[in-house]
Amino acid sequence: MAASRPRVAYVIFDMDGLLIDTESVYTLVTNRILEPYGVEMTWDIKAELMGMPERAASERLLSHFPGIALTVDDYITQRRALQDTLWPSALPLPGAHRLLTHLHQHRIPIAVATGSQYRNYLLKTSHLPEMFGLFGGRVVCGDDVRLGGRGKPHPAGFLLAGSELGFPVGEGEEGEANGVTEEEKRMRAQGLVFEDAKSGVLAGKRAGMNVVWVPDERLRALDPENTYGADQIIQSLEEFKPQEWGLPPYADP
Repeated sequence: MAASRPRVAYVIFDMDGLLIDTESVYTLVTNRILEPYGVEMTWDIKAELMGMPERAASERLLSHFPGIALTVDDYITQRRALQDTLWPSALPLPGAHRLLTHLHQHRIPIAVATGSQYRNYLLKTSHLPEMFGLFGGRVVCGDDVRLGGRGKPHPAGFLLAGSELGFPVGEGEEGEANGVTEEEKRMRAQGLVFEDAKSGVLAGKRAGMNVVWVPDERLRALDPENTYGADQIIQSLEEFKPQEWGLPPYADP
């Protein structure tokens, strides 16, 4: 029930497939590279890769096609060249600009935690300053040295983003015997994460934060009964009602 949801104090967003339509680019480019080898990245494979760092995702992808003569390095080189021409045309997904603007206007702390490398983040967002300028540089990318290569579903990215927003959330996965204090747990529980990938949902929950999952319908169809621990599942950011989480409501319904 909406009434039982906690009141949140800060919000952390994934980027690809949540704020901007880049997942379609990933699919297009990958299958263009794989086409000469007679294989294809299907959605069950793509679901494994979403949210992962570039090299780890590339290695996982090619592990599904052991018989083709394509190395990880060659795949990454081709992938970057093709993607770089397409990123500057990425468009916002429905409801993203409105929600970010609303939270910014009400001075709700917001940040991005993405598996994308920083160079790719710039290519994907520089043409959208009206959206991504609202974050004020509070962005954690997958190649941030402070993460030590730990990508989603590890919670490091979300915890670092929480710290960047000024909330003492500490380090380490929720539930581990790693010295996470009660105060750090309380700070984590005030965070709200938006994700479209399964690995991101798991990362948010392992961080001890609340998670709203906004999955692609094709991803959801692979395992429709599994919520991966998400606290709320919506089909689009347009469906999100800020007041259900103790945030200021939209002025217009």
